[in-house]
Amino acid sequence: MTKIDDYIPIVGEPIISDLRLLARKLKNKVIQHINSTAVGGGVAEILNRMVPLLRELGVNTRWDVIKGGDDFFEVTKKFHNALHGRVEDLTDNDFEIFMSNSLKNIEDIPIYGDIVFIHDPQPIFLVNKRTQNRWIWRCHVDISDPQNKVWDFLKTFVIKYDAVVFSSPNFSQNLPIKQYLIPPSIDPLSDKNKPLSQDVVDKILEKFNIPKDRPIITQISRFDRLKDPVGVVSAYRLVKKYNDCCLILAGGMASDDPEAIKCWEEVKEAANKDPDIYILLLPHDDIVVNALQRASTVIVQKSIKEGFGLTVAEALWKAKPVVASNVGGIPLQIKHKYSGLLCHSIEGAAFAIKQLLNSPDYAKKLGENGREHIRNNFLITRHLRDYMLLSLSLYYSDDVVYL
Repeated sequence: MTKIDDYIPIVGEPIISDLRLLARKLKNKVIQHINSTAVGGGVAEILNRMVPLLRELGVNTRWDVIKGGDDFFEVTKKFHNALHGRVEDLTDNDFEIFMSNSLKNIEDIPIYGDIVFIHDPQPIFLVNKRTQNRWIWRCHVDISDPQNKVWDFLKTFVIKYDAVVFSSPNFSQNLPIKQYLIPPSIDPLSDKNKPLSQDVVDKILEKFNIPKDRPIITQISRFDRLKDPVGVVSAYRLVKKYNDCCLILAGGMASDDPEAIKCWEEVKEAANKDPDIYILLLPHDDIVVNALQRASTVIVQKSIKEGFGLTVAEALWKAKPVVASNVGGIPLQIKHKYSGLLCHSIEGAAFAIKQLLNSPDYAKKLGENGREHIRNNFLITRHLRDYMLLSLSLYYSDDVVYL
C-alpha cells in the first residue's frame, strides 16, 4: 500500500510536512464522502486513492455509496447530459423517480460526518438530512451551459449546502453560497501512473495483438457519447490517408451509466471491422491502461463536454504528446502549443495528430512540458491539501488558520 512519505521524491519533503500540519488541525473531525459508484469513472478513482492517504495522515475519512436501480441511473444520466448542455426530454415521471430513490437513500445512508462531501447530482438530495454539520457539494461535471430545467431543480438543493466546489472557473454559477475552485488530480504512484518496464508494456501489446512497428493513436475513456469516440474514429481515418498508423479506443463502463453499452455498439459500428482499430473493453485494469498510454505515440481526448479529463493528466504525466478538445477543464491542463495541442473539431484533431506524428521532436517537447505542468499543479498531494484547507475554512471562515 502506498504511504504518504512515498511521495517525497516526487513533490518534496516540505509539501508532505504541510499535509501533516493540516491533518493535525482536522484530527477531531470526521469527513464523509458520498457518491454514486465505488468503481468506474474519475470520482471513484480519486476517492479510492485519497481516502486511505487521508486516513494515514490521521484524518478520520470515510466513504459511502448510494443505491439506485436502473430507472434511477437512467434519470441521473439524463441529468448529467442536461448539465453538460445536451437537450434531454425530462418528464415529470423522471423527477418523481429521482425523488423517490433519493428518499430511500435518505433513510438508508447514515450521515455521521462533521464535514459531508456530496459528489455530483446523484446524492445531492441527502443535504435534507443535515444537522449542525458542514456540507459541501462537489460538482465534477461541466455546468457552464446547463439545461435550465435540470439546473433550476438541482439548485434548490445546492443552495442548502455550505459550499460548492467546481473543477474550472468557467463552471461557476450565480449562487448565494461560497464557491471554490479545486481541480481533480492523479496519483503518480497508482497502478495507472507508476513507471512500468518496457517488458510489461510489450507483453500487454502482444496480449491484444497491437503492432509495435507503427505509430499508435489512443483515446482511453469511459464509453460515453460525450467523450466522442466515434469522432475519434473519424479523425483517425483522416490521419490514416497520410500516415500509416493504428488506433486504440479503450475504456470501461461505470455502473451508474446506462448509456455505455449503446455507445460501445456505436463505436464498433463506426470502426466497421477496420483491422487497425482496436476497441478494448477493459475490466478496470489500471496496469493495462498505464501500458497502453506508455506505448502510444499520440494520446487523444476528443470530448464534446468534459468536467476535467483525468486521462489528459495521466497522459501528460507520462510525457506523452496530447491532442484534446478545448472544453471544460482540459485547458487548465493543456496550454496550447506548450504542453499539448487543443482542437475544436474532427478536422482540427486530425491536423494536430498529423503534426505530432510528422514532428517527433516537437511532440517530445510538448510531452516534457506537460509532465512538469502536471507535477506542479495536478498531483494528489495538491488535492489533499486543497480538500483539507476547504474543510478547515468551513470552521474558521472568519479567522486565520495558523499552521
